[in-house]
Amino acid sequence: MVQIRRMQLRDVDMVAALEEKNFSTPWHKESFVDILNNPAALYMVAEDEGVIVGTCGIISAVGEGDICNVVTDEAYRGQGIAYELVGRVMKEAETALGVTDYTLEVSVSNQAAIRLYEKLGFVSEGIRPRFYEKPVEDAMIMWKRS
Repeated sequence: MVQIRRMQLRDVDMVAALEEKNFSTPWHKESFVDILNNPAALYMVAEDEGVIVGTCGIISAVGEGDICNVVTDEAYRGQGIAYELVGRVMKEAETALGVTDYTLEVSVSNQAAIRLYEKLGFVSEGIRPRFYEKPVEDAMIMWKRS
């Protein structure tokens, strides 16, 4: 059974491997170590029998939270894990960091992710041209405001 919990230092190797497997420009292990030491950041993982199968984070600035690194292992997609991760990170960021508004960028071609974020109450508020590099692609800027 998949458990959602806060990311810990012991998770960094598996989280970095999950990023490497799923993103063309992944964060490196050192970036996750740094983020764990950032008091304005909160990261969650989805764990199944000791294996990290998903992650999601938020970095807070003046009541706004930038959601990043949302990923679920391919074998676990379609089970609602990303929905649970993003929902939990938002709920905990509200309490722990005082976040009231949330933003994220998503590839314009990633319709599954866009539908997920819309289900969580996000709306599109613009496009960042050429935001992604590999491949070059625009990002949709989405917000959920209080």
